[in-house]
Amino acid sequence: MTKKHEIYMPTEEEDAEINRGIAADPDTFVPSDEQFARMKRRGGRPRSESPKVSLTVRYDADIIEAFKASGDGWQTRMNDALRDWLKDHQPA
Repeated sequence: MTKKHEIYMPTEEEDAEINRGIAADPDTFVPSDEQFARMKRRGGRPRSESPKVSLTVRYDADIIEAFKASGDGWQTRMNDALRDWLKDHQPA
């Protein structure tokens, strides 16, 4: 059985001391409201022009094993194989 860790909350005096330390740190930067408003959120990758669709599908084990055996990128190769098949066939 694991022992639960207790959350330690600083007293008001300890919290004030922590904040004084933060304010005294020369590397601390507190942006003004105007600077904060100009900041742009960055993160994640750009949106794809043709996003993928997540779904659950079932294939025979030997098909999956064959694609996996071809190494990293097997799902992309499987997608390409299906796309190639569609060039010559009409789905029912």
